[in-house]
Amino acid sequence: MRGKRYSHTKLWLVFMVSVIFSVTGAGFYHKLSAGSDETYKGLKIFSDVLEIVQKNYVDPVESEDLIEKAIQGMVSSLDPHSALLPPEAYQELRIDTEGKFTGIGIHVTMRDGFVTVVSPIEGTPAFEAGVKARDKIVKVDGVTTSDLRDAVKRMRGPKGTTVVITVIRENEKEPIDYTLVRDVIPIRSVKSTTLEPGYGYIRITNFRDSTTDDVVAALEKLEQSDIGLKGLVLDLRDNPGGILSQAISVSDLFIDSGTILTIKGRLEKHNNVYKARSNDVPREYPLIVLVNGGSASASEIVAGALKDHNRALLLGTQTFGKGSVQTVESLRDGYGLKFTIARYYTPSGQSIQATGIKPDITVQKEEQNNQDKSASSEGLLKEKDLKNHLESKPLKDSPQNDQNPKGELSETEMILQENIRQDNQVVRALELLISYDIFKDISNAK
Repeated sequence: MRGKRYSHTKLWLVFMVSVIFSVTGAGFYHKLSAGSDETYKGLKIFSDVLEIVQKNYVDPVESEDLIEKAIQGMVSSLDPHSALLPPEAYQELRIDTEGKFTGIGIHVTMRDGFVTVVSPIEGTPAFEAGVKARDKIVKVDGVTTSDLRDAVKRMRGPKGTTVVITVIRENEKEPIDYTLVRDVIPIRSVKSTTLEPGYGYIRITNFRDSTTDDVVAALEKLEQSDIGLKGLVLDLRDNPGGILSQAISVSDLFIDSGTILTIKGRLEKHNNVYKARSNDVPREYPLIVLVNGGSASASEIVAGALKDHNRALLLGTQTFGKGSVQTVESLRDGYGLKFTIARYYTPSGQSIQATGIKPDITVQKEEQNNQDKSASSEGLLKEKDLKNHLESKPLKDSPQNDQNPKGELSETEMILQENIRQDNQVVRALELLISYDIFKDISNAK
């Protein structure tokens, strides 16, 4: 029995070395070949600790579990967005961007030892029940949660089944229980409607494989009205991000030339500058982008590009501040490795890492009485709040732009319009668009 367990240990040590090699590349192999005592010494200490714990710990432990957690600790200590993904978690990540799944509909992260809600997904059981950003999930079906992967696994399940989550919320004295019925989490990331004749509204909840195509379809529908499109509200609030290429292509719909995004990493192969291309369909109408503390990553790329090109006015509250790029490498046995490879920079060369993007006009979603009306009063988790977050780093030789950065309603649309009427940020954006149009007409009349 001891020999078999030791054999597993050796196999997992080989796996660990292969993971380290996949992260550091050929340079790691070169150091080993050159006889780096430090690397060997570190692996020997790891092997010694593993053997001691396995033999002497108060309860029996499996070497596979210990090594997997050791790798997770190594990678997660780099920054909050790097992680070893076991087969189940790796598959969930792929489903999140490509397919559909059943669950309660929340984005979560670990913060201060708690499974913490980043944002609920609009239209899902959690959203409808009133689960809020920054809620700390302490129990799932009465079982205390301290591990992110385990909590996600427990909250997922077949459609129609019930799960109870217990959360603690700031300013609430007692924990709150939410009894939720699992459902298929919508993968449709784009919603649209008409605010007033000539003024459209598009909401992007996250960036998936089909997001750009869905935005184009929504724009074409709005632009084909009798009076055309005189102004557009693009809603990126509580959009946690998603696929990088989709953020770039959505930005490109409204920018005809110049830089959209610069990516800069330690390795030359991770550096890139994305340029806008001329659009076949001119879209020169005024644009207001709504952002808040839940707007992160890919949504910040879009907001930053449109702002720096003076193509849009940003309205709302300060964004999350995730200015880093991750990639996922496939490992053996169905594992995946997600790790940070670069920082990204807006067209003006600004990094928003841990700082976020400040809107041109600050407007809270709800009026607050006798409370601090700063962006932080939203109570949303920000990148700078996450443990081990990357620091902002200036971009040398910031790139210069090539131009002066200057009918019948569906049931979904009816529900969307009803919600919009109670949303003072959207109402404010519409007022600004109409005011701009009025002043433009006055100016042209002179």
